[in-house]
Amino acid sequence: MNDYLSSFIVGGTICVIAQILMDKTKLTPGRILVVFVTLGAILGAFNIYDKLLEIGKAGASVPLPGFGNALAKAAIKEVDEKGLIGAFTGGIKGTAGGITAAVFFGYVMALIFNPKTKS
Repeated sequence: MNDYLSSFIVGGTICVIAQILMDKTKLTPGRILVVFVTLGAILGAFNIYDKLLEIGKAGASVPLPGFGNALAKAAIKEVDEKGLIGAFTGGIKGTAGGITAAVFFGYVMALIFNPKTKS
């Protein structure tokens, strides 16, 4: 039960921060997405995000910063194995499943619903 609670708290906090940014700033959802992924990659590169993953488990790995962390970790691993070219190929290899799912389900949701941007 403790894992569920900690996942809920960490994941919910990340989502609350995103919602506050959307409500209180003029940042568009796309820019917030970029900020969260970049922040996750930076925190992952310095092994700071690992601490959050220990506490929040899926609540930290599923949201956008978790994707940035996965990109950073995969790129670093690939650089260690293949050199500089790994900086370009590692992130894609490590997150291919997530990217594929995001594109596919994003397309399906765009067909079902009428997406609108913030004015």
